Amino acid sequence: MPAHDWDGRFSRMLGDLPEAAPEETASSRLKARVYSALVRAQQETGPLQSLTKCEEAGRGLCMWEKLVQISPIGEKAKEPFLCWTCHARVLGEHIEKAPIWWAHCPYADFQKR
Repeated sequence: MPAHDWDGRFSRMLGDLPEAAPEETASSRLKARVYSALVRAQQETGPLQSLTKCEEAGRGLCMWEKLVQISPIGEKAKEPFLCWTCHARVLGEHIEKAPIWWAHCPYADFQKR
């Protein structure tokens, strides 16, 4: 078999695995951790959009982001990822079915099943 036949190799390796049921999804804890890691990686490449620009683009803001967004501070101060200081992130990353309920919070959205 040629060394470059990766599709065939993977098909044979995965052919013995049972197929996942359609309702099986990643845990909410895993989703929260992946989301945090992706935002952290995005911050390393440059600043995030300000909350005002995010809202103008159609993304809903959680109540804490909205509070900062309407505050009389400069747009540069509205760029940090506020979830680093929010207890919803901590709960979402460590507790399955965490008691997080506010609107437009990605960590609360991960808890929905």
